[in-house]
Amino acid sequence: MLTVKVNLNPSDAMRIVEDYVVRSDFTSEKTGWHQSRSQDGREAVMLVFEKYFMRNSSRASLSVMIENLQGHTNVCAVGSGGGQMTFFKFDWGASDNFENLVAKALGDYRI
Repeated sequence: MLTVKVNLNPSDAMRIVEDYVVRSDFTSEKTGWHQSRSQDGREAVMLVFEKYFMRNSSRASLSVMIENLQGHTNVCAVGSGGGQMTFFKFDWGASDNFENLVAKALGDYRI
């Protein structure tokens, strides 16, 4: 799991993450999202991505939560899947690689 604080509002962070993850390679796609705003300007955004990994013929999922409910914008990314093993769930680092795309996308905005 990756957790970072950024100096962006959630909507801007969402656009940057979405653009970076989908452009990272042709096997990544956004499969869903939800955004909520309060009357006082706070936001929460949930993004879900999926990526196909050719090296082990598997898929990985990336869930990203972006919110500013406490005043500053927090980003939490959780990767899962990416493995073929039924019992051990060994993913060869696929979920970590997927999470790191979020860190790279927001690298210039981290606080």
